[in-house]
Amino acid sequence: MLFNSYEFIFLFLPISVALFYGLNRLGNKRWPIVWLVAASLFFYAWWNPPYLILLLLSIAINYGLSVALNRAFVAEQERKGKLILWVGVLFNLGLIGYYKYFDFFLGNVNQAVGTSLPLQNIILPLGISFYTFQQIAYLVDSFEGETQGERFLDYCLFVSFFPQLIAGPIVNHQEMLPQFSKRSTFLFKHEDLSVGLTIFFIGLFKKVIFADQISLYASPIFSAAEQGIPLTFSEAWIGALAYSLQIYFDFSGYSDMAIGAARMFGIKLPLNFNSPYKAFNIIDFWARWHMTLTRFLTRYLYNPIALFMSRRRLQQGKALIKRGVGSPAAFAELVAVPTLVTMLLAGIWHGAGWQYMIFGLLNGSYLTLNHGWHMLQKKFGRNLKQVSWYEQRLGQLVTLVAWIASLVFFRAVNAGAGISMLSSMFGFRGISVPPSLEGKLSVLKAFGFRFDGMFHNALLEQAAVGLGLILLLFIVALFFPNTQQWMAHYEPGLGYDHRAALAQRPKWLIWLDRFEWHPTHSWALFTVSLMVISVLNLSNVSEFIYFQF
Repeated sequence: MLFNSYEFIFLFLPISVALFYGLNRLGNKRWPIVWLVAASLFFYAWWNPPYLILLLLSIAINYGLSVALNRAFVAEQERKGKLILWVGVLFNLGLIGYYKYFDFFLGNVNQAVGTSLPLQNIILPLGISFYTFQQIAYLVDSFEGETQGERFLDYCLFVSFFPQLIAGPIVNHQEMLPQFSKRSTFLFKHEDLSVGLTIFFIGLFKKVIFADQISLYASPIFSAAEQGIPLTFSEAWIGALAYSLQIYFDFSGYSDMAIGAARMFGIKLPLNFNSPYKAFNIIDFWARWHMTLTRFLTRYLYNPIALFMSRRRLQQGKALIKRGVGSPAAFAELVAVPTLVTMLLAGIWHGAGWQYMIFGLLNGSYLTLNHGWHMLQKKFGRNLKQVSWYEQRLGQLVTLVAWIASLVFFRAVNAGAGISMLSSMFGFRGISVPPSLEGKLSVLKAFGFRFDGMFHNALLEQAAVGLGLILLLFIVALFFPNTQQWMAHYEPGLGYDHRAALAQRPKWLIWLDRFEWHPTHSWALFTVSLMVISVLNLSNVSEFIYFQF
C-alpha cells in the first residue's frame, strides 16, 4: 500500500487513526498498541502477503536474540554476548544478502566463468534493508547494555510501525520505545492531528505535483541511455537535473508523509531530510540527506572502523589526528579508509549492481576530499566558520554538480549506462547546438561542438517546458523554507530545536516569522487546498523511489 494511493488516504489512514483513539478511550494503553501493530502488519501484507511471514520471523528471532544479549550483559558473560551478537548480525545480513544480492552474485559468476547457473528472480521484500538495519542496531545496543528488555509488543511496534516501516526513517529504540510507554502519547490532541495532516499533505504535494511531474523529463533520457542511444550534451544534462529534482522531492515528500502520518497517532519520528541542496559542502550534504541512515552508518560502521584503526596506530607508536590536524598517513588510515569503506557499503545497501558501488565510492571520495581540504585549512590556521558568501556559493555549486554526477549511477540500470550518460554530460561526445548557429560560430567545431541540434534524438516532446520546470523546482529547493521551518513552533520532527534552527536561519528569511504555520482557519484552508490539488493528480500512482531499497 502506497502513501500516495486512494485506499491509504481515504480508508486505511483515517480508519487506523479513529480506531486507535477509540480503543484508547477504553483506558488500557495496550489496546492502542495492539491495534497499531495489527494495522502495520496489514499495511505490510497488502503488498505481498507471504512476505509478512518473513517480517514476523525477523522480528521474533531478533527479539529472542536481544533478550539473550540482555541476560548475557547482566551476567557479565561477554564472550557469550559476542557470540550471540555475531549470530544475530550474520542472520540479518544473510536475509539481506539472499533476497537482495543472490541473483546479482549468480549473474556475475556466470559472466566471469562462463557458467549458466539459473537466476532465482527473487522478489525483494519491501523495507527489508530498513527494518534489518534497525534491528541490527538494536542488537548492538543490547550487547552494550543500552536496552531495557522491552515487552515483545512494544518491540513489534518499534520495528513494524507503518509510517517508517518501508523506507525509514531508521529509528533508534531510545527515541521510540519511551514514547510507547507514556500514557500521554496516546491521548488525542487536536494539535497532533492538525500538525500531522498538514505535514502529510505537504509531503503528498511534493510527491505528486513536483516529483512525479519532473520525472517525465528524466525517465525518457535514462531509458535512452539504457538502450545505448548516444545522448546529446543537453539531453543528458536535462535528464540528470530532472532526476536530481525527482529524487529530491520524492524523498522529501515521503519523509514528510511518514512524519505526518506518525504524528496523527501522537508519535514523533526523527527528521530524515533537511534541505540537502542548500549544503555548502558534501559533509554537510550527507548530514541533511537521509539523516537517519547517515546516523546509523556513522555510529555502527564508521566509528568502529575508525576506532580500530586508531588503536592499531597507537599500538604501532604512531600519532593520531589531533584537533583536526595530522599527517597524510594518519589521515589515510583514520579518515579516508573508514569513509571509503562506509560509503561503499552504503552504496551496496542501496542495491545490487556495480552502479551502486560506484555511487558509494564516488560519495566516499567526495567526503574524503572534503575532510582533507578541511584538515589542510586547519593546518594553515584558517577558521572554517569564517567563510565568505562567494565561497559558500561556490561550495554549493561544486557539491551539487558532484552529487548529480553520482546520481547518474544511482538511477542508471547498470554501470555502462551511467558511464555513457556521463560521457555526454561532460562533452566527450561533443556538444550539440542549433544548426542556425553554424554560420556565426563554425570556429567552435575545432573544440568539439556539433551543429546538429540540441535535442536531435527527439526524446522530449516539450524540452523548453522541462527546462522551465527544472528552473522552478531548483528555486523551490534552494530558496524556499522547508517543511520544518514552516512548522517550527510545533516540533515537526522528534527533538527538533526551533530556537537553534532560527539562530541558523539566513537573515533574508526573517519574513517567515509572519507566515509560520499555526492551527488557524487560513492554514486549514491551505492544507485542504494541497490535499485537493494532490488527490486530483493521483490518477497515475507511482512508487516512492526509496521503496525499492
